[in-house]
Formats: sequence, structure tokens, C-alpha cells
Amino acid sequence: MSADGHQLTEEEAAAVFEPPSWEERYSGEETVWSGNPNPQLVAEASELTPGTALDVGCGEGGDVIWLARRGWQVTGADFSANGLARAARHAEEAGVAGRTDWWQVDARAFAAGGRSYDLVTSHFLHPPDHGMVEVAGRLAEAVAPGGHLLIVGHAPSETFTHLSAAHRRAMFLAEELLPGLPDGFDVLVTEERPRTMVRDGVTVDVDDATLFARRRA
Repeated sequence: MSADGHQLTEEEAAAVFEPPSWEERYSGEETVWSGNPNPQLVAEASELTPGTALDVGCGEGGDVIWLARRGWQVTGADFSANGLARAARHAEEAGVAGRTDWWQVDARAFAAGGRSYDLVTSHFLHPPDHGMVEVAGRLAEAVAPGGHLLIVGHAPSETFTHLSAAHRRAMFLAEELLPGLPDGFDVLVTEERPRTMVRDGVTVDVDDATLFARRRA
């Protein structure tokens, strides 16, 4: 469903997954997201020793800033130039610009290219047609030996019946990502975690599909 309340056609829904839609979304003056870190990142990363981190689909940079404030050196990646510009501005305002850098890349074409990080994370990135399985494998390749991979998304739920079929197909259960992981990972968490969120002023119950894994050293 669009912001003005009309049901999206499948063609319109497909466009929402592409960069131009997000460039437009981030082109205005209003902040799109809360700026707060995602709760499953806080739950899993709070006890990790800070090192290098990559946040793919970083949006306006809330998770990047949270990690940087905790001592991580963080790369925020997103396919929206406008989103990255906002994130960089927010990091400057938060006083952590020196601990952050930015990378414009589409997760569907992401390649580590020799880069590696102690933590690779992605929250609520939903490529179309169950594409997150392949993306999970791409992200896993960027995890350094001994490092961690954390992927969180919306689990399918009746809460989201207002969305288009294309949006619902993009959602996933944590265990559905497992085939995308290469050998050498120990899975620490694979579950749907209940959470309440506010949508259009209404509190709703959702499940965060949460995959947390460690690459063997």
C-alpha cells in the first residue's frame, strides 16, 4: 500500500524495490526512520568486542551510528545516494564521522572483493522474490574469520496483509536463509523474535526473523 493509502499494483510494488523509489523517499526534509538502533542489533552486538563492521541497507545510518558510538569502525552501505548523504550528515551531527565511511552498492550485486569485517549486519532489507537467501550468502563472504553475521527481517505475518503480494514474497523466516550460508559458519540464532511496533499510530505485534552466525576462525 502506498503512503496515500491506495493499493499498489504489482508493477508499482516492483518499483518500490529499486533505487529510484528510495532516492525519492530520501529526497525530502523529513526523517524517514526513528534513528534508534534496531533492537536485535542491540541484543546481539552489545556483548561483542568492537572491531570493524559493515551495515548493508543502512538507510539513514541509525545502526551505523550506534555501533560507532560503541567503538566500532563502521561502513554503511546502501543503494540510495540520498540515504547515504543523510546517514553521513547524521554521523557528523552525532560526532562519529571519524569512525564511519560509506559505500553505495546494491545488496543484490554486493561482492566482498577482498574486504572483510568482524561484524556484517543487515536489518529489514527485503529483496524481491525471496532474494534475501542469495544476499545472505553474499554478505557472509564479507565476514572475517571469527567474525559474526547478523541478518534481521520481517517474518511473514497477518499483520502485513495490507501489503502487496510482492512485498509479502520478500519477507522470510530465519531458517530460510540457511541454504545461503557458505560452509564454515556456526549458527548461533535462527528464530522469529516477537516485537511490538507502531504503524500509523497503532501498536501492532510483529516477528523479527533473526539469523546470527559466527564464522569459524
